[in-house]
Amino acid sequence: MTRAKLSLISLLFMGVLAGCETVEGAGRDIEDAGQAVTGASQDVQS
Repeated sequence: MTRAKLSLISLLFMGVLAGCETVEGAGRDIEDAGQAVTGASQDVQS
């Protein structure tokens, strides 16, 4: 992986963590995303 790609990925990751502010916040965000995917999947199946 080139240095530029690694730098970009690192910056994006830090931005995501800063947006969540805490690991607990990140967990809530991931849980909410999972629930949204589950809901969409159930809508498609019915």
